[in-house]
Amino acid sequence: KEMIDVKLFRITTGEEVVAELVSETDDTVTVKNGLVVLPTNTGVGFAPWATVIDQENPEITVSKRHVVYIVPVQEDVAKRYNEMFGSKLITPDKKKLIV
Repeated sequence: KEMIDVKLFRITTGEEVVAELVSETDDTVTVKNGLVVLPTNTGVGFAPWATVIDQENPEITVSKRHVVYIVPVQEDVAKRYNEMFGSKLITPDKKKLIV
C-alpha cells in the first residue's frame, strides 16, 4: 500500500491540522484522521482534531473559505502519520550512495 497523502492545513481559526487529503473541489476539501499540531518543549506533538466524530466515518469536509493554506508536510511527519494511520508498513530511510 502506498503512503497516505498527508497535508498540513492551516485553518482560519489558527489551528494547523495534519490530515489525510481524501478529496478536493473548487469550494471544499475533505480530510480524515486529522491531528492538531501542538508546540512542545522538544518540537511539536499531535492531538486529535475532531475528537467526538463517528470513527466509522472519520471524514470531515471543510469549506475552503476556512482554509488559509494547504502544504506538504516534512518527510518525518508523513512517516509518523503513516505509522499511526497507514498500512503500518514503515518505509526505510533513503540511503545516499557515496561514490
